Amino acid sequence: MKNTIFKGLATLGMAALAFGFAGSANAQSLLERAEKGEPIRIGFANEVPFAYPGEDGSPKGFVNAYTIGVLKTMGFENIEPVQTEWGGLIPGLNANRFDIVTGGMNILASRCENIAFSEPMAKVGDGFIVAPGNPKNISDYASLVESNAVMVTGAGYSNIEAAKAAGVPESNIMQVPGPTEILAAVRAGRADAGAGTYFTMKQLADSSNGAVEASDPNAMPEDSFNWAGIGFRKADQAFLDKFNEAQAKYLGSEEMLAAVAEYGYGEGSLPGDRTTEWVCANR
Repeated sequence: MKNTIFKGLATLGMAALAFGFAGSANAQSLLERAEKGEPIRIGFANEVPFAYPGEDGSPKGFVNAYTIGVLKTMGFENIEPVQTEWGGLIPGLNANRFDIVTGGMNILASRCENIAFSEPMAKVGDGFIVAPGNPKNISDYASLVESNAVMVTGAGYSNIEAAKAAGVPESNIMQVPGPTEILAAVRAGRADAGAGTYFTMKQLADSSNGAVEASDPNAMPEDSFNWAGIGFRKADQAFLDKFNEAQAKYLGSEEMLAAVAEYGYGEGSLPGDRTTEWVCANR
């Protein structure tokens, strides 16, 4: 019995020691680890053209290209991509599974409560994909209510909040993992409209061989526009401050615009003078 107790105490002691080492490692900030040359893990989902994995697993999309450019400006080039589902981006960041969210995430008040955002790096409008000819005349969120249309969007997308604010009942909002499933739902007639950013919806329409079409983004009200930022743990404010300093030099530069051009990001996508503080308070 005594030996059993001693063995149990020894096991607890080893566990406590191991926890202590792990705690020390986790206590290091992102800035400290990056300055030691350790990899910076960027987390993203499969969200074309924002951020997605290439065939070899390499980080593609304009937000990944942009973030890598800012990090290079900071002197950091040891980057490790981590792909997950959209709904796992904020939980994964806060669980230390990666260090930065590069998924093309809109800055929203609800998200600002859980993570810290860089200053905006893009202005992003919403859009829909609909059946050819747009039989239900879906042009904005209000038209979804008028036609009693079923909208499909990604789990965790900002479109959910926008639709609810316009009066779309929750029973008419279908949530799926991401763009592939949004397109499939509209093509199969399970949903009348697929919602996401105009960037993504236009890409889905262009790739569908005429099975769906993208709605006119100019029909969307001004308050439906959002600003995208790069997400960080709140504990990594020191790194975020340096990131914002580097971003101020990189954003809108010839080098930056050349890096993101292939993904459809042009000067018209630049964020303007909105600050993260303003966006967190107004979105």
